[in-house]
Amino acid sequence: MSTRDMSQTLRQDGRAPRGRSALHMLWVAAIGLALVIGQAVPSAARAAPESFADLAQQVSPAVVNITTSTTVAAPAMPRGPMLPEGSPFEDFFREFMDPEGQGPSTPRRSDALGSGFVISEDGFIVTNNHVIDGADEIEIEFFSGKTLPAEVVGTDPKTDIALLKVTSDAPLPFVSFGDSDVMRVGDWVMAMGNPLGQGFSVSAGIVSARNRELAGTYDDFIQTDAAINRGNSGGPLFNMEGQVIGVNTAILSPNGGSIGIGFSMASNVVGKVVTQLQEFGETRRGWLGVKIQDVTPDVAEAIGIETAAGALVTDVPEGPAMDAGMLAGDVITSFDGGNVSDTRDLVRRVADADVGKAVRVIVLREGRTETLLVTLGRREEAEATATPAAADTPQAPAQEEMLGMTLSPLDSELASELGLPADASGLVVREIDETAAAFEKGLRAGDVIAEAGQQKVATLDDLQDRIDEAKEAGRKSLLLLIRREGEPRFVALSVE
Repeated sequence: MSTRDMSQTLRQDGRAPRGRSALHMLWVAAIGLALVIGQAVPSAARAAPESFADLAQQVSPAVVNITTSTTVAAPAMPRGPMLPEGSPFEDFFREFMDPEGQGPSTPRRSDALGSGFVISEDGFIVTNNHVIDGADEIEIEFFSGKTLPAEVVGTDPKTDIALLKVTSDAPLPFVSFGDSDVMRVGDWVMAMGNPLGQGFSVSAGIVSARNRELAGTYDDFIQTDAAINRGNSGGPLFNMEGQVIGVNTAILSPNGGSIGIGFSMASNVVGKVVTQLQEFGETRRGWLGVKIQDVTPDVAEAIGIETAAGALVTDVPEGPAMDAGMLAGDVITSFDGGNVSDTRDLVRRVADADVGKAVRVIVLREGRTETLLVTLGRREEAEATATPAAADTPQAPAQEEMLGMTLSPLDSELASELGLPADASGLVVREIDETAAAFEKGLRAGDVIAEAGQQKVATLDDLQDRIDEAKEAGRKSLLLLIRREGEPRFVALSVE
């Protein structure tokens, strides 16, 4: 019986039709009412908070204003008129150009404002690195009006996080990190900080988006429409339980003021950084030792895999991955027991892993899977190793046109000038047709084609053979390994 039919079993005067018991009619009416209520009120809906006052009162004592002082060189004084020595105007112009009599070489003090929050009763404070970067003195102002000097424990420019420490006679109010991964688009949030130097200001809004990237390798920003302005940097973004789920870091604005697009670094990133800064005074991220790129649909088709997922290895320099037997052209599909969706996912998983840990890495190689055991190094140490600068692009002596490019074999002299080993092989792109697919895929004059179809190419005949093999196998594209200024990447070009 439909809902409409059930509703029609009751007469307009409210009495049951003949042949139907009153109990039966009441049961039917109850079912109909339940259906109406179920349709009208979603079970997961939450009402907007009536007020943020209780939450603001709860967390305010742990939020701080930060004032930094830095010594900077005074700007050069503008050149004045050329006056003869002893001129009566000499003193006048000296006072006009330098009214304080300090001279252009006298350093001056520069103050800046920011925000932060206390994470432990013994005085650890989190803020943005750019708030305290280069500061000579750091002063913390608490909600009570009390001020204390702070020292820098450690910084992480990659996530723009800094950890400070103050010494207090009494335990300090503090807040805890929440789980940023459970936040949903549309959840209510509250920001606190020191916008434009006004101090201890509260704004509220919702989570507008998640997993935003700006410019950093480890970016995982929560976007919010809660008002964030200059001076809010380093301040906390709270969930409705009073837990910090983000550190307010940046805004998108054409005029420098809030237009409702603010970004807070997710607490699950910040918490790991802070733990390392507390323990070591620096970050210690895992290092796999590979260069990678995303597996795009055309690359997936070129190497014969169904799903465009994982991280494609473009180069394996000396390091943990090389020691474990990883090869350029491998597709990393799993790291330490977790599936790898793309390069960003892999970078974060590796960074979060412990230095020195032996992890299982599953790669797809020539249509089959291989499991490698890799002992991770430390990224910071690897990045400290200097890399040689690349030379300018030379002119190649020979040429032949293929795939919309004018190519010539690589010799030892060209390899040296391109920053490659003397025994490197490949084909140099001398010229490229700007209407060709190769140009659209980003290839440029000076690039070196090192591999085609995951096999090395040293001559034009080698490349032609790979093209023929791809066509015979029914593939629409051919995977090329390109080196530019020594940096490798894979590109899939159509062979149709």
